[in-house]
Amino acid sequence: MGETGHVAEDRASALPDGTYDALVVDTAEGDDGTVAVDLTIVAGPAKGEVVTLRATGLPGDPLDLLGVPATITVAGGAPSVRFEG
Repeated sequence: MGETGHVAEDRASALPDGTYDALVVDTAEGDDGTVAVDLTIVAGPAKGEVVTLRATGLPGDPLDLLGVPATITVAGGAPSVRFEG
């Protein structure tokens, strides 16, 4: 997969700048074409936190992301996500 999602809106802004290993635990398509992706942080001080990112431009069925490992990068308070696999 190796897709990077453009984050349109997020609830991850509370995370300090850094890189976070995560796992997709839920997705939901919005009426505006965005996909809400819930990710749980799997390592480090934020382990166990669940964050929601609204992404655009993701190919395929959002449900195919369930269980996919991801990397969240927060730089300057702005998150981005890369889905592995």
